[in-house]
Amino acid sequence: MAGPVAAMPAAVSIGVMLFSDPIGGPAETLVADLRDYPEWHRGRRRYGIWMLPVDDPALLDYIDAARAQLADLIHPSPRRQAHVTIYVCGFHGAGDHDDDFPPHRLDRQVALLEAHAGTGCALPLAPLDSFASAAFIPVGDPMGRLARWREVLAEGSREIRQAPYVAHITLGLYRRCVPAEVIRQRLGTVAAPPSWLRATELRYATYEAQDHFGPLRCIRRVALATALETAAGTP
Repeated sequence: MAGPVAAMPAAVSIGVMLFSDPIGGPAETLVADLRDYPEWHRGRRRYGIWMLPVDDPALLDYIDAARAQLADLIHPSPRRQAHVTIYVCGFHGAGDHDDDFPPHRLDRQVALLEAHAGTGCALPLAPLDSFASAAFIPVGDPMGRLARWREVLAEGSREIRQAPYVAHITLGLYRRCVPAEVIRQRLGTVAAPPSWLRATELRYATYEAQDHFGPLRCIRRVALATALETAAGTP
């Protein structure tokens, strides 16, 4: 998840803890602190990520239904388009801070992706899981396509990240502190998502740094070739 949660100082970063892990998972949810975070944005306006858009109607309907089932636990975020974050770039535009993302780096990443992104694919989806901060749909990468795109993007600019990458579609940030056993029970009552997420293009998008749930604005697109690959045939 990009933003002040993902960009926390390295001194307080932690490894990935999932509620699906009954031994090493979080003890309870982490309530989102929806304040301005001036120490993070330092007056800068927009934050940039590479992402996979979610545009399949059936999957979008599922996301709406899952959010409705968890509505008492998570903040509503109807303006933020469903997506899978691939790479966290930093604050959009040139600047003097180490988490700024100047235009020449974006141009370099686009050129690299256009040369090496390869074909479209279908990525498997799993039953709901959760970080301490947010419930999500896990996204698998059995053919290493997400890993490859991240490697290509890393050639153009370092990623602004302090925790290991976990591919997912965010359902919502928590607004209540709830024990782990309750979260596991509630997530278990939600039906599994559709089996696949089709990836046909990669997008670089930005959002307003002071708006936690603001819409994504697409800046650049890289289309993937039309041949679809899956881990076990075409879905």
